[in-house]
Amino acid sequence: MSSLYTEIIQDAYRHPRHRGELAHPTHSYEDENPLCGDMLRVELRVENGHIVDAKFQGRGCAISQAAAELMMEKVENQPVSAVTELTKDVVLEELGLPSISPARLKCALLPLEVLRRAVSGQTDAR
Repeated sequence: MSSLYTEIIQDAYRHPRHRGELAHPTHSYEDENPLCGDMLRVELRVENGHIVDAKFQGRGCAISQAAAELMMEKVENQPVSAVTELTKDVVLEELGLPSISPARLKCALLPLEVLRRAVSGQTDAR
């Protein structure tokens, strides 16, 4: 992993702007990766079809937590439909990872899965 990639992940992990709770989320979902123990909760406030606020809470490795920060940043102030445009490749590009091991891929994609389930209105997995 190059130092640029490490810097992207470490900055998002150490300085998250979207970590926290929303007072009145309209959408939320929580899930975990049982293989490594990463846990993530996403809370969104959606108004008129737009994500006006996005927060996450969780614990886990730098990759999962950085991916959560970067995904919240990417969807905030966007239409809800923007979530459907997010893919594995978008997540890896945001993290600056051209390739990643299968185990670490699960860490990186946990935030995307939780975000998708939050906007779809699914019930928390807990």
